[in-house]
Amino acid sequence: MQQLAGVRIQVQAQTAALQSQAEAWAQRLGLPLQVGAAEFELQVTEHGLQLQQLGPQAPGAVRVDFVEGAVAHRRLFGGGSGQMIAKAVGVQPGVRPQVLDATAGLGKDAFVLASLGCEMGLIERQPIIAALLADGLARAEGDPEVGQIVARMRLYNGNAIEVMGTWADAPPQVIYLDPMFPHREKSALVKKEMRLFRPLVGDDLDAPALLAQALALATHRVVVKRPRKAPIIEGVKPSHSLEGKSSRYDIYPKKALKG
Repeated sequence: MQQLAGVRIQVQAQTAALQSQAEAWAQRLGLPLQVGAAEFELQVTEHGLQLQQLGPQAPGAVRVDFVEGAVAHRRLFGGGSGQMIAKAVGVQPGVRPQVLDATAGLGKDAFVLASLGCEMGLIERQPIIAALLADGLARAEGDPEVGQIVARMRLYNGNAIEVMGTWADAPPQVIYLDPMFPHREKSALVKKEMRLFRPLVGDDLDAPALLAQALALATHRVVVKRPRKAPIIEGVKPSHSLEGKSSRYDIYPKKALKG
């Protein structure tokens, strides 16, 4: 994900006690403090960092919360290793592959896999989304149960193609990709996160290069999440797909995963 030019973003502290934190985030991200003509506001609150679009028709604020809310509900009641994403990356009895999520976003899919026991790397190239993710991970570390899960999640900031191209650690067994698809239908923008982030991140037009780099680095397989009716990414064709109601997982195997 990449930040688009021309989008005005400011940082604001919700209370005076949080002002120093707001100043630190502003400096880290190269953003101004309350300029008054912004379209988005990165808000430092007592409950964590959140992004709020400004204006009368704006959706609500978005922040990363691995302890409560929808992510926690999915962890507890989402179906465990029977979930389609788990099957796609190769989770099976005795097998918990090491996975790199190269399009991490808010970390929801990575958290699901980490909760199942996978060691996860996460790459996010949009700096503000990466900041939300880093803040959510840091807050979750203190939770007795969730802290054990996020300990399996390591965040890398930067362009995924460049990060993978200069990868110095042991190569991941599985690389998971969920590139932003160039939706045109209004119905595709229903989710609050999607409506909020699309002006910031645009579409992942370099998805073919991203896939090619992932295939070069992964040792066992690459998995690409797509809208169910979307075309495959240009380049090498997947061997097969797992299809759900609204999305599918295209699978590019290189080597069998074994326990």
